[in-house]
Amino acid sequence: MGYKVAIVGATGNVGREIMHILAEREFPADEVVALASARSVGREVSFGEDDVLKVQDLDKFDFTGIDIVLSSPGADVSKVSSPRAAKAGAVVIDNTSYFRMEPDVPLVVPEVNPEDIAGYKKRGIIANPNCSTIQMLVALKPLHDLAKINRVVVSTYQSTSGAGKQAMDELFNQTRGIYANDPAEKYREKFTKQIAFNCIPHIDTFMDDGSTKEEWKMVVETRKILDKDIQVSATCVRIPTFIGHGEAINIECARPIDENTARKALKAAPGVTVVDHREDEGYVTPTECVGEDPVYVSRIRKDPTVRHGLAFWCVADNLRKGAALNTVQIAEEFIRSHT
Repeated sequence: MGYKVAIVGATGNVGREIMHILAEREFPADEVVALASARSVGREVSFGEDDVLKVQDLDKFDFTGIDIVLSSPGADVSKVSSPRAAKAGAVVIDNTSYFRMEPDVPLVVPEVNPEDIAGYKKRGIIANPNCSTIQMLVALKPLHDLAKINRVVVSTYQSTSGAGKQAMDELFNQTRGIYANDPAEKYREKFTKQIAFNCIPHIDTFMDDGSTKEEWKMVVETRKILDKDIQVSATCVRIPTFIGHGEAINIECARPIDENTARKALKAAPGVTVVDHREDEGYVTPTECVGEDPVYVSRIRKDPTVRHGLAFWCVADNLRKGAALNTVQIAEEFIRSHT
């Protein structure tokens, strides 16, 4: 049986990647519709190697007859379009931040909590977590099952693509401008400070306690998906790369855990690839994970400063596993287990 699928936000970074992955994984779709705002109507977007779709107007589109909606248009748009699609009978897998912490909307990473997909029946919507949360939890899940993680301290190294195409363009233009003796400030629109040759410890808006919303997302989403009692301290940093997020993660467990047992558990875990050699090039960097599906884990080592502590490094393509791939995997799990 083939499904009728609509892609909302089809002209954006994530929307284009969703269409690429649907074709790549041969998702059982009889029909795929590309939707975006009125200004994009008529544009052509690629679906797989051979097919081209013409973008239709999201505001005017009738979702009747659509089975699955894969949505990544931005929170304000999704606030309106996702419930409208669900009301028409579609199951919506929403990649924006708007529905993630709604108590009656499941928040899912298929390698971590696929059973929560069943909660879609309440509102017809399944939420896709934040990119930095997804890759961290894919790596944490086997370790949590092994030794119950009590506390996580994570520092992220997040690429500009996490902030959209305009952010990637800003990095490119600033870098080119610096080499041409053209002030980087001239090209600063998306970020609060220069991004070229710099790091910015500020992603999303500041909150009353001094954390940023990106850091807050990692805390509350981890508790909703993995364990409501887990403690998380996050520092989220934007770095001058185009695609691929890195994370330095430190965990404190309730039970003893050693690096060899942890390495074995991670190697056996779905969605994880361990590349951990204590030598030059014996680890994976963000550049090397671009276009790849797994979460790569490296630098696994004991943390002697806390009881039952472990530290490691992980990277993932934030447009794939951090967004589009996870969305498609939720859809695959939905049709496998709930249709």
